[in-house]
Order: sequence, then C-alpha cells, then structure tokens
Amino acid sequence: MAEVISAVEVADVRFPTSRELDGSDAMNPEPDYSATYVTLRTSDGAEGFGLAFTIGRGNEITAAAVRALQPLVTGLPVDDLLADLGAFSRRLTGDGQLRWLGPHKGVIHMAAGAVVNAAWDLYARRAGKPLWDLLASLSPEQLVALVDFRYLKDALTREEALDILRAAEPGRAARRARLLADGYPAYTTTPGWLGYTDDKLVRLAREAVAEGFTQIKLKVGTDPEADLRRMRLAREAVGPGVRIAVDANQAWGVGQAVEWLRPLAPYEPYWIEEPTSPDDVLGHAAIRRAVAPVKVATGEHCHNQVMFKQLLQAEAIDVLQLDAARVAGVTENVAILLLAAKFGVPVCPHAGGVGLCEMVQHLAMFDFVAVSGSTEDRVIEYVDHLHEHFTAPVTVRDGRYLAPAVPGLGAEMHAASIADHSYPDGPVWSTAP
Repeated sequence: MAEVISAVEVADVRFPTSRELDGSDAMNPEPDYSATYVTLRTSDGAEGFGLAFTIGRGNEITAAAVRALQPLVTGLPVDDLLADLGAFSRRLTGDGQLRWLGPHKGVIHMAAGAVVNAAWDLYARRAGKPLWDLLASLSPEQLVALVDFRYLKDALTREEALDILRAAEPGRAARRARLLADGYPAYTTTPGWLGYTDDKLVRLAREAVAEGFTQIKLKVGTDPEADLRRMRLAREAVGPGVRIAVDANQAWGVGQAVEWLRPLAPYEPYWIEEPTSPDDVLGHAAIRRAVAPVKVATGEHCHNQVMFKQLLQAEAIDVLQLDAARVAGVTENVAILLLAAKFGVPVCPHAGGVGLCEMVQHLAMFDFVAVSGSTEDRVIEYVDHLHEHFTAPVTVRDGRYLAPAVPGLGAEMHAASIADHSYPDGPVWSTAP
C-alpha cells in the first residue's frame, strides 16, 4: 500500500526564559520562549518536524489551530504531498472555512507554517540533504511552482521569478562550495536584551566582538535616557568598526520613532528594527525617509507575502527580516526571497526564539546559493539560547553560521526536552515555585 501521512502530532513546549529576562524587550518584557511543536508521521515510520514560535501564553491556541488542520493532512499519500508542496501549502491556507480565521495571517497561518515546515523536513530527510541544499538543488521551474502568484503579479511575475533563478543558476556550484568553506555572516542579539543590567550588556558586547561578530543589536523603546546610555556603553564596548542595530519591537508611533532616534544618531545605529506597527506600511516609509542614513528593518511580524510585497513597493524598508515560523513555512518564504531579489533589498532573517536559528539559516543559505547570489550587507540573527534542546543545533564560529550538514530543517527537539518542558505537566512547570 502507498505510504500516507498517518498522524499529525502537536506538543505545547515552553521554556521559562522570563526567569532570567532572556528575550526581554519594550513590548514583551517577560517572555517564555515556546514552541508549538509538530511531528508528521507516515505509515512507513518516517517523521518530519516543524514548529511555530510563541512567547508563552497563547501557545495552546496555536496548538489547537494545528489540531484543526489535522483532517486536511492525515491520509494524504506522501509521494503526492512531497511532489507538490505548493499545492499542499495552498490546501492548508486556503481551506474554505478555516481561511476565514486569517486569511493568510495570525494563529491559523502560523499553525499552517508549522505543518508545512514539518513536511519540508520530511522531504529533506527523505532526500538525505539539509534543507538549504535540497532547495538549492531544485530547478528554477520547480522552485517557481511553489509560489502562489495570484496576489503578487503586480510586483513579481512568474517569468520574472524564473529570470532571477536562471540568472543565479550558473554560479550555484561555486557559491555552494564557498558557503561550505566560509559559512554565512551572523550578528548577535545576545548582549542587548532590555532587562539586562548595564554591566551585563557591556560584558556580553565585548564577548561578542571577541567571538568574531561584526554586528550586535540592542533593544530600545521604553526609556529614552536609558536607551541613550545603553547605546553609548555599547559603542564604547565594541568600538567604531562594529555595527550596532537597534530594535524597538513596535513600541512607537511614526513621529515618536523619528524623535526618539535623533539622540542616538551620534552612536551610529545601523538599522532601526520594527519602529512602529508591523502592519503600517506607509508609516515605515515615512520613518525611512526621516531617519536616513539609519536603515529601516522589519518582517518578523509580517503576516504574509502580500505584506512584504507592499513594504517593498512602497520603498518602506532597507532590510527585509523574514521569519521561518511567522508565515506559512518554507513554501511562502521562497516567494518572499524572490520578492526581495526582485526589489534588490537584502534579507537579514529574524531568529533567536526556539528553533528559529536552526530553521532560518537554511533559507538565507538557499538565498545565497540559488536566488540573490550575495551575502553583502546580509546577516542572520543569532541568539545564544536553547540550542541544546535540538538534535542538530546551529554551529556559529568566528561570527558566522556554518552550513548544516544533517538532513532536514533542523527543527527536531530531543525527546527529553519535550517531556521536561511540556506545558503545564512537564516537571519544569509542574514543580515551579
């Protein structure tokens, strides 16, 4: 009998990062990094793993959304599913009733992304390749077949996407070799959490430079005097040759963002990330015009490819920050990478969290090998939290991500980590004070 998807399992896994204020920022002061963790199982015993990232309360809602998608997945022939992952993505995001909960946004879209990512993990494991290498081995025609161009044609046509991919095709082998030899540039947010003391910020910033990072990031947005002091301390700690990005996590209105950033200018912030509502395309454009040469970056809370299209069309961003788990998984992120390439905007993925570094590195590396062909002004975010819970954790050396060699997407967690951190019954939570 043909192999089919026999089960879609979901676990609510949470880590108590609020206890040390890891991940703290202006809008999320005490996050508990969490994963809606999905396992696809097949009738032949194969598995694929994916997740959606949340920060604590509400993770159970995303898990419920995954359960709502289960009937659309179980029983599907595996060969058919993997042969047309574009159709599989549209099946999950386009259901005639469930799409009402989005459409293409919010909890239901993130849940679809977790399942789609698990399907890609299954595909890469079956192919015996890390996901970046699998994607970079697909033909331009296969990659374009993943993309739903219905809402994109005014900005990116199928023919334009094919032209981008075909132009990059001759250099794939050389760039793949370069990636394997040199890795991919990274930056670190580890020093900059808003809840950290000044001493901890300075110590971690100096350690980051010593470890080879050429860019760090600070959280800002609750106290202008504190932001100015912390920016000064960070600049003194890292020196003039290291980029310092700042991230407001949506704390400001449009005019407020412009005014708040002016006092920081002497310390040369490289970009301002999420300066205002992630849905405000025209607001981002206005901020960009006002704060140049400081760059504007956003994307980790961008709902879908249409929002990215509008940000690019409106010339609202200098840096596109796609996320592995916010949109509908790998499939939609291929479309977003093609949009960025069309508009010539560098992609610097959002990471950190739970498993985001492990997953998103594959998208940036695929972009380098087979789409944009460049790492210029491109860096992947790195946060030194929770990697030990994954069976194939990221490797960062001398400020660069090393290309993963383990087959899959990198989202598989250790069984013991899942058991210990399952909410609310895992021992980390059931025995908490």
